[in-house]
Amino acid sequence: MKVNFVDNKKDIYVFQLDEENYIKFCPKRGGLITNWVSEGKEILYFDEKRFIDKTKSVRGGIPILFPICGNLDASNSVFGKDYLQLTQHGFARDLQWQYSFNENEKSLYLFLNESKKTKKYYPFDFELKIKVFLKINCLEFEITIFNKTDVAMPINFGLHPYFNISDFKNLEFINNPLNCQDQERNTISNTSDELNKINLGVDLLMYTSGISSFRDKIFKREVILNHPYPFDLGVIWSDPPRRMICLEPWTSPRNSFVDGFRNIMIPSNDTKRLNASIQIKSLE
Repeated sequence: MKVNFVDNKKDIYVFQLDEENYIKFCPKRGGLITNWVSEGKEILYFDEKRFIDKTKSVRGGIPILFPICGNLDASNSVFGKDYLQLTQHGFARDLQWQYSFNENEKSLYLFLNESKKTKKYYPFDFELKIKVFLKINCLEFEITIFNKTDVAMPINFGLHPYFNISDFKNLEFINNPLNCQDQERNTISNTSDELNKINLGVDLLMYTSGISSFRDKIFKREVILNHPYPFDLGVIWSDPPRRMICLEPWTSPRNSFVDGFRNIMIPSNDTKRLNASIQIKSLE
């Protein structure tokens, strides 16, 4: 288990078990995990050309969503006139993170604290810590959010993994509820009907059992996302013609800071802990 600096121009590091099992990550670009190779196979989709263009949002890897998921339906900041409105998915994915690693645990630690930049949007002192365990065919995430402020702190949290796929027609989705919310049209629809349109582009929110998964018949693998309550919201998003899908665990839907639905309040000097894992199962 070791960490090496692999790309000076992109500030990317590699954290590896061996030559066929490793992750790459970029602390300067939101603590982003850019690549995950499991038994020699690239699991994550990553648009490297777009990543290099810092004027554009990232398409790929595993962006971190904090302190909101989605956007807010409000013209002004929910925290008053002295603050800027939080942008889509919050600020965590745009900031520089700190990192360390534990060789005995085979884990990577990512840290983000309040700063002058975060205080423009969010009037709270916090520590966000993500421990990533790298295992054969599995990534495990332990998320700890500590409120250092003397008042309760609202938070949403999400991960936004982009997965490589062979083709949309080769996918089979499993463990989904009967109905879902189309986030573009804000309507409730039949999940199977909406997933039949995935090659056209979908943005679907669903209330899962805490397990979401899909199979790729050509890649012969199943991707299983375990995300127990309160991390049990699931988003499926596609952006054709990119050969990828996003299978995302969220704690809260869009606009949660405004309408209060599933908003999480962390008491002063208290902590919220969340857990998730991504498992790769061979279908061969």
